[in-house]
Parts: sequence; structure tokens; C-alpha cells
Amino acid sequence: MDPVRNPFAPGAGTPPPELAGRDELRETVRIALERTRLGRPTKSILMVGLRGVGKTVLLDRMREDAEAAGIQTLRVEAPESRSLPAILAPQLRQALLRLSRNEQAKDLAQRALRGLSGFAKALKVKYEDIEVGFDFEPEPGLADNGDLEHDLQALLEAAGAAAQKAGTTLAMFVDELQYVDEDELAALITALHRAAQRRLPVVLVGAGLPQLRGRMGRAKSYAERLFDFPEIGALPPPAARTAIAKPAQAEGVEVNEDALERMIQQTHGYPYFLQEWGKHAWDTASKSPITLPDVELASTSAIAALDESFFRVRFDRLTPLEKRYLRAMAELGAGPHRSGDIAEQLNRNVTALGPTRNQLIAKGMIWSPSHGDTAFTVPLFDEFMHRIMPGDDWKA
Repeated sequence: MDPVRNPFAPGAGTPPPELAGRDELRETVRIALERTRLGRPTKSILMVGLRGVGKTVLLDRMREDAEAAGIQTLRVEAPESRSLPAILAPQLRQALLRLSRNEQAKDLAQRALRGLSGFAKALKVKYEDIEVGFDFEPEPGLADNGDLEHDLQALLEAAGAAAQKAGTTLAMFVDELQYVDEDELAALITALHRAAQRRLPVVLVGAGLPQLRGRMGRAKSYAERLFDFPEIGALPPPAARTAIAKPAQAEGVEVNEDALERMIQQTHGYPYFLQEWGKHAWDTASKSPITLPDVELASTSAIAALDESFFRVRFDRLTPLEKRYLRAMAELGAGPHRSGDIAEQLNRNVTALGPTRNQLIAKGMIWSPSHGDTAFTVPLFDEFMHRIMPGDDWKA
């Protein structure tokens, strides 16, 4: 079949042709944003899930939905090497400049921009990576104490007041939140709490790996009362079937039922993997319909593509000991696994492996579902570890 017309789109954050199985959560976020706009009590929403479940795609679609409804948004991704003030300040500036074009909110938005100038200048000593344009001179005493928790609270209050005057909500969409330092998370939680107490229309819609729940709780004990943590997982079979069959049908191509079943089985319903299998099955098939033999043949190339991109890019960041730790986990199966069982595979003491485990958690490779348990954050990574480190040589 024509590869130019292949509808499937495997890629980091690349929107799939059909965002199946997520309508209920999109509606939940829409309701939360509208309630916030009306000054009604509302929790911020933090989506948690493994790699490859489509959190980034969903976050971007929710932002598009919000902007279409007149919500004022900002969108940032938290990389491992940047501070929260550094990634937040430039995007907040853009949102405030847009609000300043609203005649009713102009004065309050400009005041918030003055607060942003003071915020950035005061925190520049501690957070050297802050780079943001200054549109106004700082207002003395507004968000300029040099203390992140106090200043971010004052800044979001000022921004929230401007959004309220404009009849909108300031919605912050933040991806990869698990990489934000806990003291910075604490400041963000405090600021959102204060905005909620004052019924200001400021809300956070975030996404991160499963360990985000624990990090938020450690940052502030009352975080669980401020946030909902919907879990984003693999698609149920009907939604997974739709994610493959509907885009193909839009191009005039049918997919046999046994071929669909095999793709769902191979991918376990994970959205990223569904896109990979759909792409390779399309390229393998010579004509419609896509058959089970097409999928069986395509599976080899789909797995090879995942190994060289989705899996390999994470594997290459690891130290030799970290690779052996993950291989020991894979030896035990998909998981989760007890830390003692992993240590036994490596003939090492659990305590001695503690730093390695902590580093893997910091890198977003594993997480702890419960005390003493360890699980992969990347679906099917155990199978990849068997392929990349076959045999028993890794035990040496």
C-alpha cells in the first residue's frame, strides 16, 4: 500500500490520527477548567502513567480544547536540568502579555508583569538559568523577596487576579513533572493552594511518571487534597481496536479482526506501540485488507524500530551497573519486583544497590509502586533487556 498515505504516527508526543479512549478524562479536565473560571472549588489534575501511554499527546489535546474555550493557557515541559522558575517564567510572561490586551484586565496584567520582573531578578542569584524578558520595571515588594515559595505565591495571585478580571482561567499545562525538585514542587503546591483559597482562577494540569504522586505528597503533605491523580494506562481492547481500525478505514483500508487482535496482543494496548505496529503493518501489506500474516511479518520490523528508538534512547543513558540492575529485573519478569529479589540476582546487598536504584528512579527508568517494590516505567522494557543483553554474561 502507498506509504505516503500511511496514517499511523509513532513518535514522541506525535498526535495519533485517532485519540481513542480518552474522552472521559478530557471532559473531566474541561469541567475543572470551567468550574475554576466560575470561582467554584476545583482540584488541579495530575495525570500519571508509564512511558508510551500518550500523556504528552493528551496534555496537548487538553490544552487545545481549553484554548478553543477561551481559557488562557501556558505549556511547559520540565527537563531534568532546568529549574521550575526558569521554565515557568517565559511562558507566564506570554500569557500575561495576552491578558494585558484585554481592556478590563490590562492594569492587573501589567501589575503581574511587574511582579514577574521582580520575581526573576530576585531569584536569579539562586536559579541562574532564569532568562525572561522584562516588559516593566519591578514593583517593590511584589514577588521580589528571593524566596521561591513566597514569591511564586504572590506572582500567581497577581496573575490569577488578572485572569479573573478577564473572565477566564489561567491554566498551566506542565509535562514531565516528576523531574521538578521537591522544594520547587512544594512552592508550586503552596501557590496553587493560596490561589484556591482566594478563589482565583489558576489551575494546574500536569503529567508525569507514577512516582509523581509520592513526590507531591513528600513535598507537601496536603497535596492529595489539592490534586486528582488519574492514572493513564494502556487502552482497553475496544479503544485499541478503534485506534487502529478507524484511521485505516479513513484511508479506505480494512483490517481483519484476527490482525487487530494480534496487534492488541503484541502491544498490550499501549498507544505508542499501537502506532508503531499500525505503521509497519500498513507498510508490509500489499493491499487491503491488512491480514494476520501481514501483522506477523510487520512485528519483526516494529520491534526493531522500537529497539532502536523508543527503548535504545533510554538504555544508552545508563551506566553499566544500572544496565545490569535492569537486566536483573527483567530476569524476574515484567514486575514489580522486591528489591531483595533483584539484589539476589546480582549477588549484591540490597543496601549496596540503593544508590543505583535511586539513580534509576531519578532518571525515570523505574519507580516504586509500594515500599520495597520496584517496577519499570517503560512498558515491555523487560523484553527489550532480554534482547539487548541476552544470555548470562551480564551476571559476570
